[in-house]
Amino acid sequence: MSHWNNELIALTRDCEVVEIPSGFLGVLPTGAQVRITQSLGGAYTVITDGGAMVRIAAKDADALGMQDVTAAAPVVDEGPVDAPAIEARVWEQLRMVYDPEIPVNVVELGLVYECLVGEAPGNDGFSVTAKMTLTAPGCGMGPVLVREAEERIKSVKGVVDARVDLVLEPPWDPSRMSEAARLELGFF
Repeated sequence: MSHWNNELIALTRDCEVVEIPSGFLGVLPTGAQVRITQSLGGAYTVITDGGAMVRIAAKDADALGMQDVTAAAPVVDEGPVDAPAIEARVWEQLRMVYDPEIPVNVVELGLVYECLVGEAPGNDGFSVTAKMTLTAPGCGMGPVLVREAEERIKSVKGVVDARVDLVLEPPWDPSRMSEAARLELGFF
């Protein structure tokens, strides 16, 4: 079922949400009316009938009458399992993390500063650490994006540990965006 014609959707059950941009957790009750404004990376950004902007996680897509596309997605496991291959797959997964207010992924926005892959202690797989920032230092969505990035990284076969550190130095600015992101957002 597609809801891209700006129609109101009544939630079919109580649904956990994250308020944007504060990052506060909340619950919308069964029957609450929302409009989808963005659906990228499996999550939904919606506007409530009261005018609040909130994010609904992929796991709660059914409350919108949608299917959780991430639940059916297999663990990423094609090809060799060495550090360069793991790093490439991790970057692919990070490209599935989106700022809920901006229709561009965190990699193309230039928010991921570093991604390091190393052998995990005990040599039973790989450990990944990444450094990520935000477009605005006080954005309450930081912990939400960090958690989603860590979950995406852990979905890569061979990764046994993932840590994403939120950093504010150096500060982000639009020059860090890829050319594709600048075009998408109208930065020429």
